[in-house]
Amino acid sequence: MSNPLVPSPAGPPEPATAPRVRRGLPAVGTLLREAKSGLLALALVVGCGAGVGAIAFRWLIRTATGVLSGHPDYAAAGHAGNPHVPWLGHWFVLLAPVAAGLVYGPLVQRFAKEARGHGVPEVMYAVARRGGRIAPQVAVVKSLASALCIGGGGSVGREGPIVQIGSALGSALGGLMKVAEDRMRVLVACGAAGGIAATFNAPLAGVFFAMELVLRDFTAESFGMVVLASVTASVIGRASFGDSPFLHLPPFTVPHLSDYLLFALLGVLAGAAGVVFTRVLYRVEDACDWAWRGPEWARPAAGGLLLGVLLLLLPEMYGVGYPVLEKAVGGRYAIGFLLVLLLGKMLATSLTIGIGGSGGVFAPSLFMGATLGAAYGAAAHHLLPGTAGPVGTYGLIGMGAVFAGAARAPITAVIIMFELTGEYTVILPLMTAIVLATLVSRALSHDTVYTLKLRRRGIDLDHAPGGALLAGVTLGSVMEPVPRPLDGGTPLADAAEALARSPHGVLPVTAADGTYLGTATARTVAETLADGAHADTAVGTVTHLPAPVTADTDLSDALDALVSAEGAGLPVLDGTRDHLAGWITHQSILHAVRTATAAPAPAAARSAARSATS
Repeated sequence: MSNPLVPSPAGPPEPATAPRVRRGLPAVGTLLREAKSGLLALALVVGCGAGVGAIAFRWLIRTATGVLSGHPDYAAAGHAGNPHVPWLGHWFVLLAPVAAGLVYGPLVQRFAKEARGHGVPEVMYAVARRGGRIAPQVAVVKSLASALCIGGGGSVGREGPIVQIGSALGSALGGLMKVAEDRMRVLVACGAAGGIAATFNAPLAGVFFAMELVLRDFTAESFGMVVLASVTASVIGRASFGDSPFLHLPPFTVPHLSDYLLFALLGVLAGAAGVVFTRVLYRVEDACDWAWRGPEWARPAAGGLLLGVLLLLLPEMYGVGYPVLEKAVGGRYAIGFLLVLLLGKMLATSLTIGIGGSGGVFAPSLFMGATLGAAYGAAAHHLLPGTAGPVGTYGLIGMGAVFAGAARAPITAVIIMFELTGEYTVILPLMTAIVLATLVSRALSHDTVYTLKLRRRGIDLDHAPGGALLAGVTLGSVMEPVPRPLDGGTPLADAAEALARSPHGVLPVTAADGTYLGTATARTVAETLADGAHADTAVGTVTHLPAPVTADTDLSDALDALVSAEGAGLPVLDGTRDHLAGWITHQSILHAVRTATAAPAPAAARSAARSATS
């Protein structure tokens, strides 16, 4: 009788080969989670998803606009009627926002409340405080809600939605592959960059938007991954939208060096306008919060009546309004009407967001900049006819400067204006105005149009939790013993019982040989079982992989990882990061803080000793 463990001349029997096949499958997931080439592959996939998502999103906007207004872009149609309801004439604009709100209001309220508003602050918060985790359904809900809002007359842009859509796709892929949180943040930034790159045909702008506003961290690895995703999405977008600048504007020139003084003054005015827009946006939102007493799902429809009245008076505010922007930069409006458009856009965008609409503020800031710059240029022509350059030049520079004043992202503003227009001749005056607009904005306000929304919730992205109190303290001095880990093959039913007995609702998960696999939380296990998963499903399939920390990690850095991790406990790994060395909890951090607070600082102790001996 042959020994089944000894290979035969024909090769090893099936029982000996099967385990090698099963061991090979997790290796692919490990490669994607941990190797640099794996992150590169994931960034490529995210770029493809963001490109396809941008194509689908723009199609949804065109479809919704065509159905609800009867025109490809009603902002350029004047007081025209809707051919689908000809008996209403131009009065249909009173009902278009209401009809759209009746659909997307309940959709947002029921499935993804974070899809309300302009989207970028939610992505910034997810990256800075939640390890890059964004609910997967946000991509679908945001697409539908923003398309309906814009198609129904909402005076908002599509950059905020596409950033949130691409970021949600990156987060979903990272969650599926169970990547560490530092990589999850990079994938979220890749999705944001890819969305901007594809929808605006601006790969460089997508990169710097993601790095400057979303990731807020310029490292070589993250920059390379974001560039790869942006280029990939841009290639896909160009295959669908073509390879031409997003806006078609007349050529620009700077005839006199003295024009730089005029551009500098425009930058100052634009910076102030960006701050005013930010203040008006949130004041109107506060007013809507104060006035509305009904259910939140009905708020967009009820507020849509107010928006419809504004659209009836000023139909140029319908939707994104790029055709009106191009006419303004082309010098086709009088100064008085340009100022009306500026104030109208500020109010229309604020009202759309205030009533619970879904859309971005980037396009409105460009619109306001174009009208402000064109009005400024026309006035300069009247006052200095032999010195001032073309009106369109001031309009273009105003676009970038107002965005810089509102978002305080000067690099993004310069790059995005260059790519949206394809004009390099005004890069120097553009940089001059944008830098001054940023400085003025910083002098007038601590927050930007994106960060103010978070600060109103008590969140300051510039304040790192942990502070100097914990500086120099490492985990090795405060970590606790490791709780009894769960085996990766433990059924969910048994894991739920063990987690219910654990003091913090989170336990480490290891393989049979003790290799660290991640953590399991009571919440995740309960949600998985509630969703219909079989009780015999292995807990290893629902583990989280928080940002790795070791005994040498500073406590201030570990606090960031603990705050953004699932559950109230975090494993401390050994030097190889393959096995458990300890455990850290909020109680451990509090004990370290209490100890640090009770003990006098070395300098203070020395000072006290000198005082005692003198």
